Amino acid sequence: MNLPIEVGITGGIGSGKSLVCRIFQCLGAPIYDADSRAKNLMTTDGILIEEIKKEFGSLSYQPDGSLDRAYLGKLVFQDHLRLEKLNSLVHPRIAMDYQLWVSAHKENKYLIREAALLFETGSYKAMGKMVVVYAPENIRMKRVRDRDPHRKENEIVAIMKNQWPDEEKIRMADYAIHNDDKQLVIPQVLHLHNKFVS
Repeated sequence: MNLPIEVGITGGIGSGKSLVCRIFQCLGAPIYDADSRAKNLMTTDGILIEEIKKEFGSLSYQPDGSLDRAYLGKLVFQDHLRLEKLNSLVHPRIAMDYQLWVSAHKENKYLIREAALLFETGSYKAMGKMVVVYAPENIRMKRVRDRDPHRKENEIVAIMKNQWPDEEKIRMADYAIHNDDKQLVIPQVLHLHNKFVS
């Protein structure tokens, strides 16, 4: 049996990764959304919960057991070392979760792993193909402000600073999808879908 191609989809905050993945999903591709899986694991994976509490304090969690995202965000997005520490706790648990997910979807031609930090964490090396979703920074900034009105501009800038520049990602990727409000996204996704299934 041929194993599915593992396709990594990445891009800066507000680039439109989720939109692109929704189109792939409509075409029948299973999607592993690393960010939402991470959020889930941070409240369901006992080992990870203990590690986060040990490193960042019990205030990282609300009394009902949910993650205090605002508290944790304040701690890590302004402090590069603390962000690296959090990532070093979360990423190994995500890697294990992802491998289990891949095993459950072996009958597909290709699988998609959506994550903001595939290049930054080195996870891209395990992917068969890499796709970068690109949009200019001013468009991304506007999208994030419209989508997340609770985020202050300096928070968005801090998140952007922790992500590699788009030019670097495009240089290392196999394909780029331009979501710059000038080019149609669906034909670009269809083109890649046809490549991956053939």
